Amino acid sequence: MQVIIVGAGTVGAPLVDVATGSGNEVVVVEQDGGRANEIADAYDCAVLHADATDESTIQDAGAPRADALITTTGPDPTNLFVCLLGAEHDPPTAVSLLQRPAHRHLFAELGVYTVAGLHDLAAESLPRVARQPAVSESMPVAGDAAVFRITVGADAPIADTMLVDARSTGVLPDDVLVVAVRTGDGEAEIARSETTITPGDEVTVYSSRGTTADVTAVFSTDVR
Repeated sequence: MQVIIVGAGTVGAPLVDVATGSGNEVVVVEQDGGRANEIADAYDCAVLHADATDESTIQDAGAPRADALITTTGPDPTNLFVCLLGAEHDPPTAVSLLQRPAHRHLFAELGVYTVAGLHDLAAESLPRVARQPAVSESMPVAGDAAVFRITVGADAPIADTMLVDARSTGVLPDDVLVVAVRTGDGEAEIARSETTITPGDEVTVYSSRGTTADVTAVFSTDVR
């Protein structure tokens, strides 16, 4: 999957870690030279030290070929303008960090899904919860894809496993990304390659296949 991540700050950098660790083709756009160099040195990805609000930057980042555009800069107006530039290339998936909920409708008009925090998915309860009780919330993204939350069961294949190991052994499919983790004591963090998933954790997951039984079974045996 080809992913463009705009912004490599406190939210963007961990997403780069997850996306590259999952074997995706990642292009990072970062205006700060120091952060751009850090990302280039740390990860196997292309980095553009450039202003994402410049139309040519989004073009150079590969927007016409991208499967997903993710904007994580601070101000909503900046994220919105970048999404507007990206919308000209019609990426299948567009997601943006959101600072003010009052701006959500502006992003929605462009077909951009917004995330206000690690576990704020702006999600609605699904009828599917009846047949997949471990799935607490889900948000459709594009096509069959979805971002959802699920509580890790004690007997789940991924339980007590580091994400990098789950990926290398095939427990975690290539088209499934663990984005964030909320531990049993309530601590939330962006998921990294070295994050260990333990029973009771509530994980935020991106899946290109949505909440199909084979996907949710990775995290919980409580599926139907």
